[in-house]
Amino acid sequence: MEYANLSVEEIRRQLEEAESKQSELKRALEIRRREAKKEVAQEVRDLIQQRGYDLAEIVELLDGKKPRRTGARKSSGSRQYTEYFDPENPENVYVRGVLPRWMKDKMTEKGLDHSSKEDRDTFKKTYLQVKNG
Repeated sequence: MEYANLSVEEIRRQLEEAESKQSELKRALEIRRREAKKEVAQEVRDLIQQRGYDLAEIVELLDGKKPRRTGARKSSGSRQYTEYFDPENPENVYVRGVLPRWMKDKMTEKGLDHSSKEDRDTFKKTYLQVKNG
């Protein structure tokens, strides 16, 4: 087609038609790809079933993830955190993480800054006792 002889409006109209057709083709392509994926997935399911395997087992292998454990999970006894208690009140216990209010108050009483790691360590060594197993 010769574009040199077309007016600006005719070129614009043809361009809009081409863009519209491109959008339609993209939608059609996406729909067809989705349908094709569903067909492939069904073929894979059928093959797995024919071979006598569980779909979840094969998906885990394809995904590269470790298989999930079923049933009750064992506690990982590998992490043992030190438990500290206040000898003046054994109900006050600290293991790790956010400092309890009682510990912050006691540190302030002793002139220690609860936001300082060094002061927290000093407080634990000096004023708390380690709870035995």
